[in-house]
Amino acid sequence: MIALGYLYAAIFFLGGCGFVLFSLFFADTLNALFMGKRSMKNKLTTYESGETPIGSAWVQYPLAFYIFALLFVAFDVDIVFILSWAVIFHQLSWFGFIEIVFFIGVLALGLVYAWRKGVIRWI
Repeated sequence: MIALGYLYAAIFFLGGCGFVLFSLFFADTLNALFMGKRSMKNKLTTYESGETPIGSAWVQYPLAFYIFALLFVAFDVDIVFILSWAVIFHQLSWFGFIEIVFFIGVLALGLVYAWRKGVIRWI
């Protein structure tokens, strides 16, 4: 007999896939049905805030900004791992302590590498 949990998961999975496919193929039809086709001059501009756009929308940001953002995300995710480790610290004993010291050491090496490459400097 199939477990009831798998049945619920399959129903949710199929429902989610159905919602995505329905939205993908019928979103424009539903939008036209409910909203109509009103075209306004302000809606055709680049920004709908009422401000006149100045310059081009294509701005090239320095690569360091993207690398800095990736470093932030990486260290943010690592904090989640460290916090979950702290919750079960007493169960892990010395093996867990050595493991987290190694993990933080690798993080520190990554931070030193990024610092030496000049990624952390803004200007």
